[in-house]
Amino acid sequence: MTNPFENPDGTYRVLANDEGQHSLWPDFAAVPAGWTSVFGPDTRTACLEYVEREWTDLRPRSLVRAMGE
Repeated sequence: MTNPFENPDGTYRVLANDEGQHSLWPDFAAVPAGWTSVFGPDTRTACLEYVEREWTDLRPRSLVRAMGE
């Protein structure tokens, strides 16, 4: 049985939280509290490409602010 969070043939969304962190999420699953869908639904590959392109600073926003950047 394939893990639905790692199914290469699945349909996914990219979620983001208030800290700017991103998560790949299966389209069939409800978006959890504190997260917003920012891309998709699309293929796993397209969603991963979106994350690579858009999430360039892995630090949480609160840390970036605390560092004065």
